[in-house]
Amino acid sequence: MASSEIESVNILANEFSKLPGVGKKTASRYAYYIVSLSKEGAKTFADAILNVKDKVIMCEECGNFTESSPCPICRTRNSEIICVVKEPKDVLAIEKSRSFNGVYHVLHGTINPMLGIGPNDIRIRELLDRVNKNNTKEVIMATNPDVTGDATALYIAKLLKPLGVKVSRIAQGISMGSELEYADEVTLSRAIEDRKDI
Repeated sequence: MASSEIESVNILANEFSKLPGVGKKTASRYAYYIVSLSKEGAKTFADAILNVKDKVIMCEECGNFTESSPCPICRTRNSEIICVVKEPKDVLAIEKSRSFNGVYHVLHGTINPMLGIGPNDIRIRELLDRVNKNNTKEVIMATNPDVTGDATALYIAKLLKPLGVKVSRIAQGISMGSELEYADEVTLSRAIEDRKDI
């Protein structure tokens, strides 16, 4: 009996299933959507992916994704206040709140011994270098309010305190265990404004 599965569609669905939050059914739906596109539509989609890979780089200052380094935020904002986040998508979430006018520092992860991620595996050394170089007055820890986010914030605070820098933590208007990218603008804005010293 012949199989109804199409190998090339399965390969494409498998690639989609590697995306965060995409299960097998959704991946299959995406793959069949691509099959239904015109050749031109599929080429536009593929070109958009390749274009991002060609143009997007990491900012040499903050570690955020950008098309030019240093990024526009690092070039134009007050560098005396640094907001530390886990991922580039967290910068976007805070920017939408329009409550912060300093610069960012993207760690690209949090300390997580269970996964073998230690302090040297994320961008903590680069943060300390920036603080020493830029006459930083305050560092706002805006890592996710979960176990690894809190542990990372406390670890960094201990390193920064001897440097005479004010270290604060975003207020807990954000639910414990949630992620910044899913918080609404008003909640994020209030969390930045009501930050507490660590």
